[in-house]
Amino acid sequence: MNWSHWIHSKFFFPPQVLSGCGVFDGTEVHEASACLVHLSRNGASVSMFAPDVTQMHVIDHSKGAPAEAETRNVLVEAGRIARGNIKSLADLKSGDFDAVIFPGGFGAAKNLSDFATAGKDMKVNEDVERVIQDFHGSRKPIGLCCIAPVLAAKILPGVEVTVGHESEEGGRWPYCGTAEAIEQLGATHVSKDVTESHVDSKNKVVTSPAYMCETKVHHVFDGIGSMIKNVIQLTTSK
Repeated sequence: MNWSHWIHSKFFFPPQVLSGCGVFDGTEVHEASACLVHLSRNGASVSMFAPDVTQMHVIDHSKGAPAEAETRNVLVEAGRIARGNIKSLADLKSGDFDAVIFPGGFGAAKNLSDFATAGKDMKVNEDVERVIQDFHGSRKPIGLCCIAPVLAAKILPGVEVTVGHESEEGGRWPYCGTAEAIEQLGATHVSKDVTESHVDSKNKVVTSPAYMCETKVHHVFDGIGSMIKNVIQLTTSK
């Protein structure tokens, strides 16, 4: 089936949920951009949302260290990626959209949840939890990449997700311990390469490793493309 033709004939409205701006304290910009490119190529009209909360902390990305004197707002920072067209996550409801996309970046583990500090004992932002439960309950697809699949692992019991491989493999998968944490949360981790995605058809959840892998950007781009393709395919299935 030509998915692009289907979208153009039906109109496809997927929101993207951001966690700030910047890999170490917000949304990974390349991942968000890759999601947007693949969605745009398929004719989707994308809305952007973020929680209106203070970031866990601010990282000086030129030094890789916290900027102790700074505080920033997740919604305001996410507006940089959204080119200003950003809305509060409190306004996001599944009835207005066809699917929902969560790009990665440490903001998913710091601002959308506290996974970065709490691990398997993590808590999820109330609006993030509401949105995931809302789309899941409405049988609408949920796409998550990089570290963001931990959100689904926490909220949806028994869900199948991937964050890549389960061993470091000489530094290629530096965050491989996340797979164990996902299992401890009661979810199932499925090993996938960076260019692949995993589809949990039962829960309509699609995940891809993205920058959980140390690799070239085009591999990340291809893996996210697989995720978006499968989200679109699930949108047409009952």
